[in-house]
Amino acid sequence: MSAAAGGLQVTFPSGGLTLAGAVSLPDGLAPGEKRAAFMVLHGFGSTRNAGNVLAPCALLNRLGYVTLRFDMRGCGDSQGEKGRLICLEQVEDTRNALTFLQGHPHVDAARIGVAGSSFGAAVAVYTAGVDERVAACVSASGWGNGETKFQGQHSGPGEYARFLHMLEEGRLHRERTGESMMVSRYDIVPIPKHLRGHVIEKSVNQMPVETARSMFDFRAEDVIGNIAPRPCLLLHSSVDSVTPTRQSIDMFARAGQPCELHLFSGTDHFMFAEGNARVHDTLRAWLAAYFPARGKAPAAG
Repeated sequence: MSAAAGGLQVTFPSGGLTLAGAVSLPDGLAPGEKRAAFMVLHGFGSTRNAGNVLAPCALLNRLGYVTLRFDMRGCGDSQGEKGRLICLEQVEDTRNALTFLQGHPHVDAARIGVAGSSFGAAVAVYTAGVDERVAACVSASGWGNGETKFQGQHSGPGEYARFLHMLEEGRLHRERTGESMMVSRYDIVPIPKHLRGHVIEKSVNQMPVETARSMFDFRAEDVIGNIAPRPCLLLHSSVDSVTPTRQSIDMFARAGQPCELHLFSGTDHFMFAEGNARVHDTLRAWLAAYFPARGKAPAAG
C-alpha cells in the first residue's frame, strides 16, 4: 500500500494477477470504527480514474462510506492482457476485491455494496446476483442482456448484421491463426462523438473480438432476481445515447424487492460524470432508506 492523491493506493490478487486500486475513507472516522463500504466499478475498457468512478466515490465518501475503486484486469495499472475484457473474469475480479475490502480495519465486512456504470453496472448486478456477500447494488446506465443490448446499439441499416459478421470473422480468424482478431472499441460499443470526451486517457481502444463475444453472451438479468431481499437501485437516462434504456427496465421487471428504477431526463449515458444533481439526490435518498453508512437500514415496509 502507498499513500497518494485520491486515496490510499492498494493492490490485491485476482486470478493469479495483481490488480491496482485505491481505498478512500470518509472524514470523522473514530479509532476502530467500522463503516459500510462500496466497490465502485469502472466502465467499458476504462480505469478507476474515470469521472463515472471518481464522482460517485466522492459522494459516497461525503456520506460516510469507505470506497474501493480499482482497475479490472487488462485495464489501467492492473496486470493482465491489455484489452482482453471478459465479463466473467471481471465478476471474478469484483469478488476478489470484495474479499480484499472485507479485511480492511474500517470496513464492516457484512455491509459492502457494489456500484457501477455501463459495463461496470452489468458486472455489479451479476456479482451481486451470484455472491451473497454483496449487501447492496447500484447500477447506472447498465445492461442485463448482451444480445439485445447490441441489437439496440447497432440499430442502423445493416449495422447489426455487420456486428454479427465481425463476431464470426473473429471466430474464424482464431481458428486459422490461433490469435485474436483486434477491433476498435467503437466497433463493439458505438459512442457518439459528442460523448467520447468521457473516454479518458489510459482507456483501452483496441480489443479482441472475444471481448464482444463475452459481452454478447453475458446476461445479468438472469441473476438479478437473486439479489432480493438485499436492496438494488437501477438508474438510467430516459434517452441513453449508448446503452438502450430498455435494458434497465427489463432488469427491473426481473428483480425482486426491494428494487427501485429511476429514469432521468436531462442527462445521458455518463450520468455520474455529468454531475446531474437529481441523480446524486436520488442516490443519497435511496442510501439513507436502504443502506446507510452507519448502522442498519430501517425495516422494509
